[in-house]
Amino acid sequence: MINRIVVGAGYGLKDWIAQRATALVMAVYTLILLVTLGALSPSSFEAWRSIFSNGFMQFMTFLFFISLFWHVWIGIRDIWMDYVKPDGLRLVLMIATAAALIGYAGWAAKILWRL
Repeated sequence: MINRIVVGAGYGLKDWIAQRATALVMAVYTLILLVTLGALSPSSFEAWRSIFSNGFMQFMTFLFFISLFWHVWIGIRDIWMDYVKPDGLRLVLMIATAAALIGYAGWAAKILWRL
């Protein structure tokens, strides 16, 4: 008989679905960006600025970055949980990763809405 210990580590269907959903958001954004760039062919800073000053494009870009950071969090968290055995070191790495990703999200928001 196998005695399975459930520790609430976060593995499972929820994380699998979250990674697939975030990948789908990033793929859709990439297509929107490619179509936009193909249609407008921006060749100057002002042309690029006008693309990303549009509210829809700002929202989609921010959604892309949030999806990217969530996708990365799930992957890196699983790597730390699988390969870093000392609990203290794993906790430090997870906190550092979360802090960096939250900082990157804030930075992305600042850049997008500064336009």
